[in-house]
Amino acid sequence: MNKEDRLLRVGVLGCGPIAQFAHFDACRKARNAELYALCDVAEDLVARMAAIHQPRRTFLRYEEMLADPELDAVIVATSDPFHVALSQQALAAGKHVLVEKPLGVNVEECEALASQARSAGRVLQVGNMKRFDPGIAFAHRFIREEMGQLLALKAWYCDSTYRYTMTDNLQPLPERSQGSRKPEGDPKQDRERYFLLTHGSHLVDTARFLGGPLRAVRARLAQKFGAYCWFVEVNFADGSLGQLDLTIAVRMDFHEGFQVYGERGSVLGKTYLPWFFKSSDVECFSTKDGQYHRPLGADAHFYKLQVEGLADTVLHGTPLQGAGVDEGVAAVRAMVAIARSTTSGDWVKLAEVKGGV
Repeated sequence: MNKEDRLLRVGVLGCGPIAQFAHFDACRKARNAELYALCDVAEDLVARMAAIHQPRRTFLRYEEMLADPELDAVIVATSDPFHVALSQQALAAGKHVLVEKPLGVNVEECEALASQARSAGRVLQVGNMKRFDPGIAFAHRFIREEMGQLLALKAWYCDSTYRYTMTDNLQPLPERSQGSRKPEGDPKQDRERYFLLTHGSHLVDTARFLGGPLRAVRARLAQKFGAYCWFVEVNFADGSLGQLDLTIAVRMDFHEGFQVYGERGSVLGKTYLPWFFKSSDVECFSTKDGQYHRPLGADAHFYKLQVEGLADTVLHGTPLQGAGVDEGVAAVRAMVAIARSTTSGDWVKLAEVKGGV
């Protein structure tokens, strides 16, 4: 593994499962970044993670990590309710930020964070790592460069009752600590809200990445036998139509993908459970040559690729490949709009949405 001469020095905040499964490894493998520091209030967890991943520095207090002049950027890998406040602290300390999705839990706090990020002149990237799936990225380029006008997009994210059978085999056993900081109450108790924020953030961002900004939604929600199913009609800003299916959980394999119909072609994509680190299978048909085009996507470590994308932007000024702070705000707006629509049964314009899910 060859590293570049100038590396983005990254500190990971939070030593919980998502950091253990994704972010520590991503920083260590990234060609242009290093795992400079890790931080958690749980001293025993910090010691165990440091023994495995060998960062240069460890911290028990976030303020002390942010005060380190050698630190360039922070990955906020904590519970959703903490995302905004901890990102604001990092920006105030002059650090760049990669914050786990969703950006926040209500529109107003996300807008405040976006305003601060612009004023601070620092990069804030939201952890919608599926934008770094080589298949989805290929589809995005094809749609923008060859497809012409869009007619319609259909996308679905259907988690499986068997997902933890698979992920438990794929992932290392997570290390836990009684000293870990948790939000008040249990965010997972409100299953409807938790599923919409956790899984809906992926579906909404993929729809926006491929189809562009959403103008309005109309959603229905069915709850049966412990399963939740959202069917969402979408009006995109360019006048194209959309259908989104978010179902937790289907009695079948993990089931995610998309179809896009356009003026000069079409796209069909099948996305895999992310912990396989396998590129989406994507076929793009072009009327220009009458052929299907498929990428291989050999390197599909999405979490590593998103760190590399952040580092390229910070170190070399390349355009941000991932979801920026405004994209994060728009995704939260969409999820709040979906929640509002399932209650009213009416179309909800995203520009008029306030509050939280």
